[in-house]
Amino acid sequence: MRELYPSIQPYATHKIEVESPHVVYVEECGNPEGIPVLFIHGGPGAGCSEAHRRFFNPEKYRIVLFDQRGCGRSTPHAELELNHTQALMADMEQIREQLKIKQWVVFGGSWGSTLGLAYAQCFTQRVLGLILRGIFLCRPSEIQWFYQEGASHLFPDYWEEYLQPIPERQHDNLLKAYYKRLTGNDEVARMAAAKAWSSWEASCSTLEPAPAVKAHFADPFTALSLARIECHYFINDSFLEENQLLRDAYRLEDVPGVIVQGRYDAVCPMESAWALHKAWPQADFQVIADAGHSAFEPGILNALIEATDAMAERLV
Repeated sequence: MRELYPSIQPYATHKIEVESPHVVYVEECGNPEGIPVLFIHGGPGAGCSEAHRRFFNPEKYRIVLFDQRGCGRSTPHAELELNHTQALMADMEQIREQLKIKQWVVFGGSWGSTLGLAYAQCFTQRVLGLILRGIFLCRPSEIQWFYQEGASHLFPDYWEEYLQPIPERQHDNLLKAYYKRLTGNDEVARMAAAKAWSSWEASCSTLEPAPAVKAHFADPFTALSLARIECHYFINDSFLEENQLLRDAYRLEDVPGVIVQGRYDAVCPMESAWALHKAWPQADFQVIADAGHSAFEPGILNALIEATDAMAERLV
């Protein structure tokens, strides 16, 4: 079973002024002359971590990570203004151009798979390959499943905690109720909603309980950006057209790809990965039998490391 590559530090960091008021944090790790790869984090609103650098062989890859608008080390924190999918794709292109990268591998999980797909379908000529995990197509049925009814039947105890900030009379539209609190002026209510929202997601992300994951997601700094930005995107259909990512999957026909999906992923159920597999059969489709949603579960981690190694061998 493969493990993460050893811990590394960036050899360069950048603060890139994109669209005011946003300034995006970017870092480069590994081999400056290696195969460029862009890591796209989840959420939206989660930000990158040190561990995300370690999915790639640092001798073979020029590893580029960035915190998307409003999260991580990007500023202003938890900002919703001019924060939408098309803006994030424009930021990716600005990063690529500023770093003088012609083409790169795109790697993303969960929301990172959403943004990775949208980017690759729009800028196909810029993509050397796609490695995607925990497929999230941002369709209304997927949002309904996780934030209104569906996953609630698998985790009724965690669901009760998710419901706590919302009065029972507003339970018929939890997304709307959360959005009102997360964008309201009551700071106490805003933070209570942010922690409940983020803790719900963390609690459901692994096949076995992972207290460290829940603690990270519940941290006020992470919880606020994750909850506010996710809710903002989801209440706006993630700024995507209906069924856009499946509709445009034909554009990926010549792009080398790997899809890694946990069989028991309750956050992004396997139906979405299966639908993408049917629409993009050229990609290598891997179902991990003993895993949920998290990239750090052993089976998923093993598959992702093998995928980045194989992609490097293919592109040398």
